[in-house]
Amino acid sequence: MKPLILSVICLFTVLVAGTACRTTKKTTVVKSKPLPPGQMKKLTGSQSAKPYAPGQQKKKKKKY
Repeated sequence: MKPLILSVICLFTVLVAGTACRTTKKTTVVKSKPLPPGQMKKLTGSQSAKPYAPGQQKKKKKKY
């Protein structure tokens, strides 16, 4: 009977010690800047950076 009680106490101690050593890590989200048109051209393999330049985009007219 004593070995059973002793093993239960040891198991309980190990469980309590294992849960007491918990750490948490705080993560922060970093917003990245948009890629320059030339870098986007390299990534996509396009021939021109014109489609990725914000000043070169044509404004689309709304059709009603």
